[in-house]
Amino acid sequence: MSNPYVPILFLVGLGFVFAVGSVGTSLVVGPKRYNRAKSEPYECGIQPTPRAHGGGRVPIKYFITAMLFIIFDIESVFLYPFAVAFDQLGLFALVEMVLFILTVFVAYAYVWKRGGLEWD
Repeated sequence: MSNPYVPILFLVGLGFVFAVGSVGTSLVVGPKRYNRAKSEPYECGIQPTPRAHGGGRVPIKYFITAMLFIIFDIESVFLYPFAVAFDQLGLFALVEMVLFILTVFVAYAYVWKRGGLEWD
């Protein structure tokens, strides 16, 4: 009997080889034209400002945006297993999922009201 994990390990190995091979190929084949603009840090279209000695401060809006993305992204991850096994779970799971979605909707409404979704 063969091990049922062999295809999974093969797929992980293939993904690793593809990732390392892609990076290695881009280092060997890619153009090497460096200029001042390419060495500047990318700040989402905002003109870079001079930083204080020692790094300076990064605006907190970047971190808040990242945390909001993670929170609402994790919510969608919890919805997938429920959608797949909806027929087998029954009414209790439906009530629990409605409560979960209501909780997330309250958080979404709070963030919206506080202006967390404005991209100024």
